[in-house]
Amino acid sequence: MGRLFGTDGVRGVANADLTAELALGLSVAAAHVLGEAGTFEGHRPVAVVGRDPRASGEFLEAAVVAGLASAGVDVLRVGVLPTPAVAHLTGALGADLGVMLSASHNAMPDNGIKFFARGGHKLADELEDQIEQVYEQHRTGAPWDRPTGAGVGRVNSYDAGFDQYVAHLIGVLPNRLDGLRIVLDEAHGAAAKVSPEAFTQAGAQIVTIGADPDGLNINDGCGSTHLDLLKAAVVKHGADLGIAHDGDADRCLAVDHTGAEIDGDQILAVLALSMREHGALRQDTVVATVMSNLGFKLAMEREGIEFVATAVGDRYVLESMKEHGYALGGEQSGHVIILDHATTGDGTLTGLLLAARVAQTGRTLQDLASVMERLPQVLVNVRDVDKSRVTTSAELAAAVTDAERELGATGRVLLRSSGTEPLVRVMVEAADIEQARSIAGRLADVVKSTLG
Repeated sequence: MGRLFGTDGVRGVANADLTAELALGLSVAAAHVLGEAGTFEGHRPVAVVGRDPRASGEFLEAAVVAGLASAGVDVLRVGVLPTPAVAHLTGALGADLGVMLSASHNAMPDNGIKFFARGGHKLADELEDQIEQVYEQHRTGAPWDRPTGAGVGRVNSYDAGFDQYVAHLIGVLPNRLDGLRIVLDEAHGAAAKVSPEAFTQAGAQIVTIGADPDGLNINDGCGSTHLDLLKAAVVKHGADLGIAHDGDADRCLAVDHTGAEIDGDQILAVLALSMREHGALRQDTVVATVMSNLGFKLAMEREGIEFVATAVGDRYVLESMKEHGYALGGEQSGHVIILDHATTGDGTLTGLLLAARVAQTGRTLQDLASVMERLPQVLVNVRDVDKSRVTTSAELAAAVTDAERELGATGRVLLRSSGTEPLVRVMVEAADIEQARSIAGRLADVVKSTLG
């Protein structure tokens, strides 16, 4: 698997890459590293462990729990809950560590392990590196220092986590959702019970699809990566809007009453204006990645809201928000972070706040989202090239300059090397889709000829 920790924990095919032995070993290593860092000093450590409904999550959860308890950590098993719920409960319960078993929007055979530090925040990179290093040392033979007797961890179920998380979500809402009919696509995932309960308590009339997880059907043709079912259901039921989550419900995409998709950029735009109106948009700033549509940036400028761009990845959005004290950030994929109420992206919270804006204003989601115009965006992946030279090739730089001159102020070019594959991504935005396709094709040819 190479380096174990990626940008969002450890992921791989369950029982092939991500085995029970690896899950157990990483959990023991995490307990030792955090203990040595002083996290557990002066008290008996406690961890919150949750998972999404994947079949493999059952044995991986058992391995994680066994590893933590064997290292002297008391475990609270919260069962199937969204990633943001595990993060929230880690903070709310004063736990020293949180563990979520999920591969998010990935297909069912995959799974993953994500660790949260005290407060429900993602572990620092250096701690992940230490966990990986300690795991490797002990995997190759160095014995663990193991507690015995009363020193071993105790394991208990924490069934109150569901209601506690739902109460948190309802408590954040500025107004109720009475009068709205909403279709919820739960991706047969971790929010299959939480999200319908929260929207119902908030006053909405709901229709659910993708809310019958069986351990095998997570993300299968439904959820935020497959919106066709949601679009059809919204139109069929005459709903005001539709909300789609991914497998662990840290993302939210939407559909307006006509069945048109509302992506993460548009959701951010709607929430930015709402939060500013309520005095919650600190420094009148929103954070997003360089892949955000140019239409989003132009809309924020027109509305007097500062736009801060980061590298691709929600971890970079979160880092910028925490460093500068911003309240709202996210990605086009629907990973929206509202830092005053969540330490990670929370799809259910995002959907609730989006619906609350519709209810409060009496405007349709289509009308609210029209604050920004999505410019046509073309993405071409150029494979089998030397991606390391994408920023140093003079010929490529000249081609980009020519393209930018042709596009003027109504378009944009972005070349980015993939972090995981031998390819370069060419992204072009323009007011006209044919112009975007033409320029993207020309640039892809230059990338292939100069870096191939």
